[in-house]
Amino acid sequence: MIKLTARQEQILNLIKDAIDNTGFPPTRAEIAAELGFKSANAAEEHLQALARKGAIEIAAGTSRGIRLLGAHAESARQAATAAASAAAAAVNNLISLPLIGRVAAGSPILAQENLETSYNVDPALFSAKPDFLLKVRGESMRDIGIMDGDLLAVKKVDSAKNGQVVVARIGSEVTVKRYRKTGSTIELLPENPDFKIITVNPEADEFALEGLAVGLLRTWH
Repeated sequence: MIKLTARQEQILNLIKDAIDNTGFPPTRAEIAAELGFKSANAAEEHLQALARKGAIEIAAGTSRGIRLLGAHAESARQAATAAASAAAAAVNNLISLPLIGRVAAGSPILAQENLETSYNVDPALFSAKPDFLLKVRGESMRDIGIMDGDLLAVKKVDSAKNGQVVVARIGSEVTVKRYRKTGSTIELLPENPDFKIITVNPEADEFALEGLAVGLLRTWH
């Protein structure tokens, strides 16, 4: 068991944390700045003491030439392995969602001619697992933060509750609105006073619910 002073233990933990977080050991200047030393020489003295005790190995001529030895090296390897496993698990959990652009008149929303591309996304970002992304057109839902150009995550449904934000088809037009049904009358409510409520008569209008909004992705240009 290597016996270290409190300061040496602090520096050793600083080296381990830097390797865990960045993949690289710190420089002498970084150690000095982190621990409040007046110069990098003070950090060098502590590193040499750690090397004499067999806690680290120092490679001459490199600013980051510090390698952990013994139990600390094994701990760093375990942390790196765990981080790599977590990253791989996150990648494996991604789902591929088709992006719907402008919808061709009369075609199903997921028809091939409507697909622009696909995105690999983490389903944990959304309130429910989505089936597709829809590129938002216009500012009718601006006041709840759904903006022109946003990618709306949509779960396919054929029914909705009052107040839910839905993707609806009226004839050949697809729109994003808040849903409200009273008796047999369906209203699609905008979230922008510059836009009018759309009133739908299911018996007279060709109407279908395409899905329920379950989240939002914003792309920055």
